[in-house]
Amino acid sequence: MLNEPLLQLDLPGIRKLKSGKVREVFDLGDRLLFVATDRISAFDCIMPNGIPRKGEVLTQISYFWFDQMASFQPNHLLSKPNDSLPILLQPYAAQLAGRCMIVKKAQPLAIECVVRGYLAGSGWKEYQERQTVCGIKLPAGLKESSELPEPIFTPATKAESGHDENISFEEASKLVGSDIAEKARSASMKIYKFAREYARQRGIIIADTKFEFGLFDDELLLIDEVLTPDSSRFWPADQYQPGRSQPSFDKQFVRDYLETLDWDKTPPAPKLPPEVVEKSQAKYLDAYHRLTGQLLG
Repeated sequence: MLNEPLLQLDLPGIRKLKSGKVREVFDLGDRLLFVATDRISAFDCIMPNGIPRKGEVLTQISYFWFDQMASFQPNHLLSKPNDSLPILLQPYAAQLAGRCMIVKKAQPLAIECVVRGYLAGSGWKEYQERQTVCGIKLPAGLKESSELPEPIFTPATKAESGHDENISFEEASKLVGSDIAEKARSASMKIYKFAREYARQRGIIIADTKFEFGLFDDELLLIDEVLTPDSSRFWPADQYQPGRSQPSFDKQFVRDYLETLDWDKTPPAPKLPPEVVEKSQAKYLDAYHRLTGQLLG
């Protein structure tokens, strides 16, 4: 029996700053409260029903990676997974359990920091047309899902609604400044290479991922969620086979189901059937288990 998903969250007396596709952000004065709901979106539409415990998985995987990389990449965390909640939040402990983090009030950069290690998704489509990904020339003869000779950094703009747009590194430099852009690129590549090696040893290929960075006291911090099945393309290594699309741990499973429907990919989105919800939840929980070696409590 699946738990009821948490789809909406308001905390009376605490100001909500933002409600994203998945996350709710609340103002705690000198800090922020991030809460991951169980909402799931596809084709830029939020589904009417969610995936129970998905928000917990996203939060706990992010905590895990922040901890793994703390020695070489500063981040925005102020809380730890098992910390007691501040008194202000204790009335909401049941709703927040396992799915919240308290963070510094960093100023987010105006770009998404995307790193691609394999040829998939929009990158594969562009390669077929022009032998490039985000304008970066690649060798001839690559197949769908091929590993790239070296990971590439392909920044994007942030869209409040609709798709993020790929931009060149030069355009990213104009948006955030060349020094910050260089630092964000360097940090993104280092994090991705570290995480890809770690995950590969645990049976997961991280094909691509996107990072968020922010500035706090002039320091570049890794923020938001990190290397989760929502922000990354995770493939099971034992089923990897170039030349086709790959089975995945991410919401591609939901997208694939939606592609079978007569739906024009505009709101309102169709309700996901129980078997798709259950299979999706199993994929999220499996990704958490493989990466951390733990079962979600």
